Amino acid sequence: MSREQKVAAVEAYLDCFLTKDLSKVPFAEDVIFEGPRMPKLTGRPTVFGFLTHILPMVKGIQLKQHIVEGDYVATVFDMETVNGVDHVCDRIHIVDGQIKAIQAFYYPDEIRAGQAS
Repeated sequence: MSREQKVAAVEAYLDCFLTKDLSKVPFAEDVIFEGPRMPKLTGRPTVFGFLTHILPMVKGIQLKQHIVEGDYVATVFDMETVNGVDHVCDRIHIVDGQIKAIQAFYYPDEIRAGQAS
C-alpha cells in the first residue's frame, strides 16, 4: 500500500468524528481499540458501539500530522469535545487497506493548564 492509501484510511476514521457516520471507516472485523482509562476493545461491533457512544460528544478535529512507517500511521490531532480539547496521538495499524488496531494516547487541556501553575 502507498503512503497515501494508508493516510486515506486514517482520514476516513477521523472523518467519522465530524460526519457521525461510521460506515466509511475501513475497520477490519477483528479490529482492536486501546486507550487510557478503558479496557481493550476487540471486534468491529464492539469498537463501533464504543465510537457510536462518543461521536455525539465530539465537536471538531484539528489534524496536526500523519507520520507513516511501514504498516503504521501515527496521527496527531486535537479533538474538541463538549468537555474541552483533548490532544491526541493515535498509533494506527493498517493491513490491506483496513484498520487492524488503534492505540490512542491523549490528554485533556485541563492537565496542561494544571501543569502551568
